[in-house]
Amino acid sequence: MERIVLAYSGGLDTSVAIPWLAERYGAEVIAVTLDLGQGENLDSARDRALATGAVNAYVLDVQQEFAHDYILPALQAGAIYEDRYPLATALGRPLIARKLVEIAHVEKASGIAHGCTGKGNDRCGWTSRPGRSTRPSRCSPPPASGA
Repeated sequence: MERIVLAYSGGLDTSVAIPWLAERYGAEVIAVTLDLGQGENLDSARDRALATGAVNAYVLDVQQEFAHDYILPALQAGAIYEDRYPLATALGRPLIARKLVEIAHVEKASGIAHGCTGKGNDRCGWTSRPGRSTRPSRCSPPPASGA
């Protein structure tokens, strides 16, 4: 059986993605949530992931690693967005991707996925095979209700 590691936010998009990925790909879904210091109790995200069908759910505390290896170097480099704002959300993405690949290796997963809100430029997710180069996947969002 295929196994997919999902970057899990605990929100509606990734909660719906768990049963959708399982049905669409006949796969077991492993949810991964990272605590980057957002100040939320993420245990409820683990419980929600399992309740919606994930076979396993990780909550990783990566606050120290994020601060030391990502935020500090970015501040030292003067990383600014639109000539005004320090980079914030984008700084977490490389760490999230790295941790997803690490969990994919541990879980012997054949793919990695993430959710999105349906706004902006991230409406399609990516998949990859751990140990191989990243290949873009065909975007196949769940059908709209009533479709």
